[in-house]
Amino acid sequence: MSVTQGLMQEKLFAHPFIQSFNPYSRAVFDKLHRCHTARTGMHRYRCDQKACGFQHWQYHSCGNRHCPSCGAFKKEQWIEFKTSELLPTAYYHVVFTLPHELNRLIMGNRKVLFDLLFQASAHTLLTLGKDKKYLGAETGFTSILHTWGQDLSFHPHIHCIVSAGGIKDGKWIKEKRGNNKFIFPQGSMQKIFKGYFMEHLRKLHRQKLLLVEEESVFQDLLTTIGYKKWNVYAKSPFGGPAQVVAYLGRYTHKIAITRHRMLEVTDTHIQFRYKDYADGNTVKEMTLTHQEFLRRFEQHILPRRFVKIRSYGYLKNCGKTARLQALRKGMNIAPMPPKVMVSVRQRILEKYGKDISICPTCNKGIMVLMETIRPRSSQQITLPLPAVNNKADPILNA
Repeated sequence: MSVTQGLMQEKLFAHPFIQSFNPYSRAVFDKLHRCHTARTGMHRYRCDQKACGFQHWQYHSCGNRHCPSCGAFKKEQWIEFKTSELLPTAYYHVVFTLPHELNRLIMGNRKVLFDLLFQASAHTLLTLGKDKKYLGAETGFTSILHTWGQDLSFHPHIHCIVSAGGIKDGKWIKEKRGNNKFIFPQGSMQKIFKGYFMEHLRKLHRQKLLLVEEESVFQDLLTTIGYKKWNVYAKSPFGGPAQVVAYLGRYTHKIAITRHRMLEVTDTHIQFRYKDYADGNTVKEMTLTHQEFLRRFEQHILPRRFVKIRSYGYLKNCGKTARLQALRKGMNIAPMPPKVMVSVRQRILEKYGKDISICPTCNKGIMVLMETIRPRSSQQITLPLPAVNNKADPILNA
């Protein structure tokens, strides 16, 4: 954990202002505050060489998906699994963005309107994919929800990785355009996306499944967004599987802000880098008070158990493995490799060339797990004194 990230935990994630949030958000911030501290629990490792006896305390991570310092290895495992599903076809990056006028309504109806955003974007891609003018088959795509802008503003949108080819009656249908200049017309995507979302937004309102301030305000909102042009952006196709993987690593398990963008945390303010897309993607710096930073961060805490990464078309979960294996067989390409869970030790060894099982003091012994402490949230932890020689690392304070 970086120094900046540690300061962020201590000065921000335990800030009194958090008590003004709802109970679920408070619980999330509490986990972020306790991450990689004794309050989350720990493992005690000890070198198996009697002449050395070095011991090490490894604090547990919180594992929360909103944590700026967790999830790196989980992300890499997910990317590997997704990479094995790639087929020899072009892949496009399509982004569906909701008008900012909807932000207030979405904030009060996050789960139901996030679900509708997924449904509207998926309906658009599946509908156009089945149109014989463009493909005439069921395409496959992975959709990822983002709710933030670079400055932590509330900006709900969906990123989609879409295959140019698809399946029909169990057989692979190649993309119709060999030059791969575009997947579907932008105007058609905008029209279908907007029409589906607004139709089902009205339906949710009729069924009284939306929390609205006043009826007149809601109707005025419908009129305003009805006249607007909704933003659907299809980028150029990826150059190959390597670019698809790079994209997946950048966007799938990303959170509102990563520790790499944080510059300084003082007693009253936090400073971070952001990219201003309205000013030619210029990299700028922003300084916020603790309260304003936390207010913005809290907007991006997802509803409990909400699934932010979803797959559709021939990539839908039901029967996916058998379906992909059959497609690969029909295309005369190698079958999908078995999915293997890679240990943290192996990942660190491959990425950094460091074997964490080897004692860092004598470089001969093996670090053996001696005990695991899993405290209850209300339990006060007292660390036992080291039962080895003076070479043991000093135990960090909770």
